[in-house]
Amino acid sequence: DEHVLALTELRLSAEDNERMDDLLDGQQAGELTADERSELSRLMQRYQEGLLLKSEALAEAVRRNLIPPLAS
Repeated sequence: DEHVLALTELRLSAEDNERMDDLLDGQQAGELTADERSELSRLMQRYQEGLLLKSEALAEAVRRNLIPPLAS
């Protein structure tokens, strides 16, 4: 139960989040190097995987009655 609840709070670190924001700004301006594009791709992959884990944890936490269902 503790592990499931911890996963419901999963986030990128503040450092990774800030870096991703900077890279996204650079991408929009068309100023990324090849290395920066690769770094952005890795960060986006990590972000997407985290969202998937978090959503699965939220569903499991509701199923186990650890948290109430989210309001729609």
